[in-house]
Amino acid sequence: MQKKRILVIDDEPAFTSLLKSHLEESGAYEVREVHRGEQALDAASAFKPDLILLDVIMPHIDGAQVAVQFKTDETFREIPLVFLTAVVSKEEVEERTGRIGGHPFIAKPATPEEVMVVIAQYL
Repeated sequence: MQKKRILVIDDEPAFTSLLKSHLEESGAYEVREVHRGEQALDAASAFKPDLILLDVIMPHIDGAQVAVQFKTDETFREIPLVFLTAVVSKEEVEERTGRIGGHPFIAKPATPEEVMVVIAQYL
C-alpha cells in the first residue's frame, strides 16, 4: 500500500512536528511541514500531496488566502483541503457542520487521533 501524502501548513513548528510524528508512525502517511503560507504552493508542487491541512491564522499570508491560491490553481483544485484553526471552538465545529468557506475544519487544540479521523474521511 502506498502512503498518502499530507502537506501540513502551520506556523507552529512544535505542533506540526508532533502531528507529523504521529501521522508517520501510523505507517499510512508521508508528511511534509511548511511553516509559512507563502511557501505553500511551491511545497505542494514539489510534494504532490493527497490532502492539505492548513492553519487559518498565520503571519504574512493567512490560511484563507492560501486556500484561494490552491482552489484557483488547476493543479491543486481537486486536492482536499482541511483547515486547522484555533479561531473556532469544537462546539462551533458542530454548529457549522464542520465547514468554513466550504472547507472542512478541525478546531485546535486537536489530538493527532482526531486529525487522523478527519484525514481518513476526506481521502
